[in-house]
Amino acid sequence: MDRNDRAVTAFAMLGHATFHTYELVIPIFVVSWLEAFSTTTAFLGGIVGASYALIGVGALPTGLLADRFSSKRLILACLLGMGGAFAIVAVAPNIAVLTVGLFLWGAAASLYHPAGLALLSRGAKERGTAFAYHGAAGNVGVATGPLLAAVLLAFVGWRTVAALLLVPVLLAAVVGTRLEFDETAGSSARGTDDDTADRERPRSLAAFVASSRRLFTVGFALVFATGILYGVYYRATFTFLPDILADLPLFDPVSLVGRLFDPSQYVYSGLLLVGGVGQYVGGKLVDRARLETVLLGGYAALSVVALAFVPSTNAGLVPLLVVAGALGFLTFMIAPVNQEAISAYTPVGARGLSFGYSYAAIFGVGAVGSSLAGLILTRSTPAALFAVVAACAAIAALIGGTLRRRSGRRTRDGVTADD
Repeated sequence: MDRNDRAVTAFAMLGHATFHTYELVIPIFVVSWLEAFSTTTAFLGGIVGASYALIGVGALPTGLLADRFSSKRLILACLLGMGGAFAIVAVAPNIAVLTVGLFLWGAAASLYHPAGLALLSRGAKERGTAFAYHGAAGNVGVATGPLLAAVLLAFVGWRTVAALLLVPVLLAAVVGTRLEFDETAGSSARGTDDDTADRERPRSLAAFVASSRRLFTVGFALVFATGILYGVYYRATFTFLPDILADLPLFDPVSLVGRLFDPSQYVYSGLLLVGGVGQYVGGKLVDRARLETVLLGGYAALSVVALAFVPSTNAGLVPLLVVAGALGFLTFMIAPVNQEAISAYTPVGARGLSFGYSYAAIFGVGAVGSSLAGLILTRSTPAALFAVVAACAAIAALIGGTLRRRSGRRTRDGVTADD
């Protein structure tokens, strides 16, 4: 990676780690909020769910913005918006103000993925490697943010912890402001005509509709479908995985120095950290191997590991840890592969719009996975849940195979007109 690639990637990594730190810290606060405010579990769950849903709802308009304005400015706005929202959360005197803070957080957070991924797609020459580092940084936030919050809550109140979370986001904004880079260097290196790309960007409702029609070629529609399946797989698997692990006799609470520790929480955090390695490997693979082959193989492996999970819980600690580690590794390995697929099957001028549609699918439609998992676990067993998510991955693998057969119809950076 050259200097510009490193600067672009470092900036996106800051934003990604901060986004996921906030995303998964919110559930840590739920118990404290139930004690602090006069509300019910159902009502608070609805508020938190709606704040997450705003990420998907806002992804499409953010994608449009990312094709018209500087991605750097959008990401800085995202960071400052998330920090400001949590400042409101920290001082919220009642559930109404807390709701406002969480909704503002969701709206601000929706700026990140379309802008950040469009930046990497257009700005980085070694695009797969950039996606790899970007994904690994996200997993650092996923794993360390909740763990840090849980430790701090043992010593100080939730309002103090929420206020302390302003420190990393402000530091990220300051460091990000100082990073300088060319946002179009990667596209230029791949021979994309910036003037043509600029003409492709929608400037009115009619242009937006026309751009959307051009974007949804057969190739991109198939990639879009894998995004929905990935979102359902991810939410259905990980929303209740801590509870599934906690119910296993292998992970009964352990008493140490007068305190009870839940081993399942540490296994879950470790699984997410392994996912960071998976993100890195996935990004490297698509720089060195045929994209469609990696897509096919990755989703096929995800299907197999989902089917192996429940049997591993009855096979002893070591087999369970191996399968759980593989689940974390493969689930997050697919993320940069999906991102490269979006980049490869869209023209550069519609890159922000393409990530907007894709993350509306992953975060918005994919959120159905949480409800689906809850319904299945209420009426059936974890075995049924993992059979369903295995089927999602298997269908995505079939789509990967279809893309592999059609891959001769796309160019190195975008799709051909015959799609």
